[in-house]
Amino acid sequence: MKLQKTILITAAAQGIGYATVLRMANAGFQVIATDIDRSKLEALSHVENVHTAFLDVTNGTEIRDFVARQPAIDVLFNCAGIVHSGEVLTVSDEQLNQAWQLNVMSQVHLIQAVLPGMLSRREGCIINMSSVASSVKGVPNRCAYSISKAAVIGLTKSVAADYITQGVRCNAICPGTIETPSLQQRLSDTGDYDAARADFIRRQPMGRIGKPDEIADLVLYLSHATFTTGQIHNIDGGWSA
Repeated sequence: MKLQKTILITAAAQGIGYATVLRMANAGFQVIATDIDRSKLEALSHVENVHTAFLDVTNGTEIRDFVARQPAIDVLFNCAGIVHSGEVLTVSDEQLNQAWQLNVMSQVHLIQAVLPGMLSRREGCIINMSSVASSVKGVPNRCAYSISKAAVIGLTKSVAADYITQGVRCNAICPGTIETPSLQQRLSDTGDYDAARADFIRRQPMGRIGKPDEIADLVLYLSHATFTTGQIHNIDGGWSA
């Protein structure tokens, strides 16, 4: 009988993914931490209960081959994603395609790879990273991002509905503004970091930016929440209230 569960986490080398690796490993999970940044993954290579591996989640064939080599995966956390700035009149086809491939299709391919094993065991948990910038809330200057993250909500509800009687749960996390390297880069790209940061904080009803650990706590909760499926979990400091 398998007592220790295994979780596969994408974009595990920094930000929310990194915090979630540490939280799940500390909770006793065997963690498969994947990323395309081998050097940053190195920081996790000596953490107890953590196995690190390179994985390009935009490559469906690589995903299938990788999952086939892994032990049974009990929980999948689709954390990888990208944020583009721009509105519908300025967004490029390249940006739309990149957002679609990384934010949506990577999740589709990973679900397709792990789901058969979950169904055979009649037990499994899938957690998809969406955003409040989606069908939850209109956010200025986030066209490509919002389109793709709204699709993740549709994907989540579809998977939940299809497999609700077969032991597999699927939920989505919809963060607001979280303190991550991605956010730091976007603030720097504005050309006025301090002003941009002040603006981001000003729009938060709680008066602060969220922490990766707070998202990791939600991942841990959802991994055990056996009566919850098909739900979107806003964790945004009240921004969408």
